[in-house]
Amino acid sequence: MKEDSPLKLDKLAAGNLSDNIQEFEFVFIVHLMFKMLLFKNELSRALEKKDQDIINAMELLNLAKIRLQKMRESELESMMDEVYSFCGKHDILIPKMVDDCPRLKRKRSGVSYLHHFHVEVFYAVIDLQLQELNNRFDVATSDLLLGMASLNPVDSFPNFEKNRIMKLAGYYKSEFGDNQLRDLSYQLDSFIVYALQRDSKFLNLKGIKDLAIVMLTLILPVATASVERAFSSTKLIKNDLRNNIGEEFLNGCLVCKIEHKLFATINNDAIMDRFQRMKPRRVEL
Repeated sequence: MKEDSPLKLDKLAAGNLSDNIQEFEFVFIVHLMFKMLLFKNELSRALEKKDQDIINAMELLNLAKIRLQKMRESELESMMDEVYSFCGKHDILIPKMVDDCPRLKRKRSGVSYLHHFHVEVFYAVIDLQLQELNNRFDVATSDLLLGMASLNPVDSFPNFEKNRIMKLAGYYKSEFGDNQLRDLSYQLDSFIVYALQRDSKFLNLKGIKDLAIVMLTLILPVATASVERAFSSTKLIKNDLRNNIGEEFLNGCLVCKIEHKLFATINNDAIMDRFQRMKPRRVEL
């Protein structure tokens, strides 16, 4: 294009590109990015396997972080040797590393080539990759994934770890208060003993989906009984004489009917005080 393009601007652009790709900095960056792409491709292919489990995936991520850190600490010199060798074969000028690296043509920067390539390019690229992995798979995400993996029933719960599940529950503050977390700790101890030794329902499960189905079948009779009680109470309260009862009033009546044992422990004075404070009334109860 530099020689044969009919357009002058295309010739100029091609000439500039041709000059740039024959500079040491371009060769250095290409070698570095080639290593980064090889590394990320290997990690991506491993994580995208259909049979990849969460525990192994998290181990691969930790290994990737260690690999990047090792590369940052000890592999710069070997990569520089590769770049020197490539430039020597292709007659590319190698700058003196102690000289200043110009930010613009013919303008000195006060920063040496050595500092520029080591800190501003090599370290900066690796640190960016480490930061990206940490952002995408932070502590909270890792805890959630490992907690879910601990519930995987394949091969008799091989990854079951109580502490990971407790961490998982701790992220759901609205569902698990201090008392619920205490109860969960005890229940997990009982669950793993029950699942492994006493009940054939938990054998030969293929994944968390199968575990959820088994747990649903265990709680379904209780849930069904609760629903039946609610429907029976509804039939008693919303009869022909109360056919136009409002939804809010109906809900209040149902709570009182279904939870009658709880309401039996509350004295009438407390109920009247609560009713009196709901809004101003003409008569004091």
